[in-house]
Amino acid sequence: MLRVADHAARTDTGRQRPANEDSYFASLPLFVVADGMGGAQAGEVASRTAVEFFTDGLPDGPGTPEERLAALVARANARIHELASSDDAFAGMGTTLTAAYVGEHDLAIAHVGDSRLYVLRDGALTQLTDDHSLVGELIRRGQIRAEEAEEHPQRSIITRALGIEQDVVVDHHTWPVRDGDVVLICSDGLTGMVSDARVAEIVSEAPSLSVAAQRLIAAANEAGGRDNITVILFRLEDVGSIGGGGGSSQDTTEHDAVTAPGTTEVGGAAATEPATAAGAAAAGPATAVAAPPAQPSGRRREPRAPRPPREDGRRRRRVPVGLLLGFFLVVAILLSAYYASQTVYFVGTSNDGFVTVYRGLPYDGPAGVDLYSVNYLSGVPVSELPAGQRRLVTEHKLRSRDDAQDLVRQMETGALRSS
Repeated sequence: MLRVADHAARTDTGRQRPANEDSYFASLPLFVVADGMGGAQAGEVASRTAVEFFTDGLPDGPGTPEERLAALVARANARIHELASSDDAFAGMGTTLTAAYVGEHDLAIAHVGDSRLYVLRDGALTQLTDDHSLVGELIRRGQIRAEEAEEHPQRSIITRALGIEQDVVVDHHTWPVRDGDVVLICSDGLTGMVSDARVAEIVSEAPSLSVAAQRLIAAANEAGGRDNITVILFRLEDVGSIGGGGGSSQDTTEHDAVTAPGTTEVGGAAATEPATAAGAAAAGPATAVAAPPAQPSGRRREPRAPRPPREDGRRRRRVPVGLLLGFFLVVAILLSAYYASQTVYFVGTSNDGFVTVYRGLPYDGPAGVDLYSVNYLSGVPVSELPAGQRRLVTEHKLRSRDDAQDLVRQMETGALRSS
């Protein structure tokens, strides 16, 4: 009989992203890593929503652990798609997800996206999941080599993720693990920065899994830390036919500090279990609605007799009617222009160089006020797009919301042909 002898989990924002959109769940015998996409809050919401489906453990019912694990992933996909479809703030959000469940004799795996699961056995690291990415597809077709994928200009484009479509194909299988195997689940913030050979070397040489997780994150950051980095490690042991009992285990979880055992990291904020308290729904950003300005009355006032001067000799100052009407006219024109601008969208570049859908007009307003706001931030670096697609980003053509979002999604999935 197999059991988890030791496990560790750690997440880090990295050196180039402003926030951590990764989430994970680590509570033996179930382990999950999710890497959100969609920018700002949306990616964090997607990954957190995904892992919350696992906080109550693997449900009982018909089917193998592998089948029940895949069913949970499908349910998470439906919920994320529902959120993305019902709230503009979450439009286009999605997440990868890789989950593993340790059974008595084997490991059940369910997977969507380009996060990965490896097994380290006798010093050799074996990847047990396929990358659902553009370069992953090219490798499987034999069009590029694995070494070329590391520097491919579209290596960040994924072809399958939770939340993008109402239904998703979930890869799932069962692997015959054995005593001494070390399982690694990680987001691409690690594998995009550190080679498999170096990962195997770091884990093999570390005195503990906690130290190994720490060293893996440090290695990814030293290599540039382009993305959020999340790592789960667990070691298996064979306890023969002895009954269950999960011996003592260590769970070291760090973002800015080490947290208590049995925690779930949600986009950089650790939420302590029990799992039943971890399922609060993610709330969208509050939206303030400005009340329309008071309109001047259409009735004409009868002229009043001049008031006598006050005893202190001062007279009340009166605003000329023409000036007052002019002020309200300017306000009305500005408000009309603003509300009209909120019906158009354009594709541009974020401050950190990623393809972004903006709502509004691509101009700066008076007093430095922007006439646009972020509608959807993708994970596609503009610098890695072909020249023809870069022109589509830099021309700032006004589009409908569906047109702009569809253009960016095609860039994300690699479906857009270069012009």
